[in-house]
Amino acid sequence: MKTLDDISKLPDKDLVNAIVTTNNTLLFEILYDRYSTLVYNKCYGFSKDEDEAKDLTQDVFLKLFVKLSSFKGKSKFSTWLYAFTYNHCVNYVTRSTAKKFEKQSVDYKDIENLSEKEEDDASFLSMRVDKLKVALELISPEEKMILLLKYQDFLSIKEIESVLGIGESAVKMRIKRAKDKLKLVYNDNLK
Repeated sequence: MKTLDDISKLPDKDLVNAIVTTNNTLLFEILYDRYSTLVYNKCYGFSKDEDEAKDLTQDVFLKLFVKLSSFKGKSKFSTWLYAFTYNHCVNYVTRSTAKKFEKQSVDYKDIENLSEKEEDDASFLSMRVDKLKVALELISPEEKMILLLKYQDFLSIKEIESVLGIGESAVKMRIKRAKDKLKLVYNDNLK
């Protein structure tokens, strides 16, 4: 019989299978300990409020415990959890449209890396970071999410496919449409 210490060293996929099989909350605590900081940081990026981020983090993990069996192991668990958290936060932002958007803004300190990734897109390169932040708040949460997955969190097209559960061409088209919309909003409202 494995000890709790042995179980805590299991890879994510095996730990998830053990949790799903036994419904053991002590095992789930191990998973929580591994990923609570990552989930909190993503939630804080959306809420910009420590208490709300803590609440969102708890919501994510409560929902996760119920939905854990839907993890099929087609991607890394961390990628799947990342998508799970992002979707929860996007839904939070969508539900909270009455609130000011600056409260739900994401930390864009890495947004400067957009220029390194988009050398072929001159209009994307010429966007000023401060105005880009504002423009990102004016597009839909789904559009913002896919751009942040690609350019802030540096997920590959393959990883985004896994996160969103759509094909490669759909990912590329959504990124293109989100970039086009961002450029339009930026040019129309912020120059």
